[in-house]
Amino acid sequence: MELGRISAIFRYPVKSMAGEQLDVAQLSWHGIAGDRRFAFRRLADKNGFPWLAASKLPQLLLYKPFGLDSNTAERLPTHVRTPDGKEYELRSDTLREELSSRYGSDVELMNLRHGIFDEACISVLSLGTVHGIERESGRDINLRRFRPNVAIETPSAEPFEEMKCFAAHAPAFGGIDNTRERVGNDVEVGRNFEAVHDDVVAGVYDDGEIFGGHDFAQSIDKLGAAGAAGENGDHAALFC
Repeated sequence: MELGRISAIFRYPVKSMAGEQLDVAQLSWHGIAGDRRFAFRRLADKNGFPWLAASKLPQLLLYKPFGLDSNTAERLPTHVRTPDGKEYELRSDTLREELSSRYGSDVELMNLRHGIFDEACISVLSLGTVHGIERESGRDINLRRFRPNVAIETPSAEPFEEMKCFAAHAPAFGGIDNTRERVGNDVEVGRNFEAVHDDVVAGVYDDGEIFGGHDFAQSIDKLGAAGAAGENGDHAALFC
């Protein structure tokens, strides 16, 4: 079964900051290489989710990480461009102080090599789903507002075709977690979108590369076959 072709691949090196589009990405246990490896932690927040997110500071989405650190195993950003056009080192006190000031409380940068995810380590979204949400919400929507890692173009262009992936190509995936977060908690879209459908997020069993323009199902099957053959080491099922 052809699920569809990979239309776009994205990663978001710093949680809730601007993302970047990739032509090819390494996909492994901990999602796409370099995805959400950094986040700013709210020092005064002692609950289970202390990260400074766009829900707390919407301007965070306008900060753009850039540069590549050649000294790290994953190609991670070294600097951030602010909405005002200023450029700071990602790890600098200057950037930390600016974000603390904008938020109104102290924050600090954290670097977690396994990533910092809300639900799971990779999200898949079809263009048909985006168009379906547009029709039902009566709004023009940029798919990047949902911050997917992989956008796919399916043959039928019907919404929520990506759900079929996990029934037909389960060997490449660990735990599947259905969440309404990306649609249901988007107030601007959600208020006009009564029939909320489940988004798709999943953990990945094995590692390998995915390429823009390639068939998504075949890419997933290759990951699963590699895992079954032990080509990439002894990997266990993963819940993210």
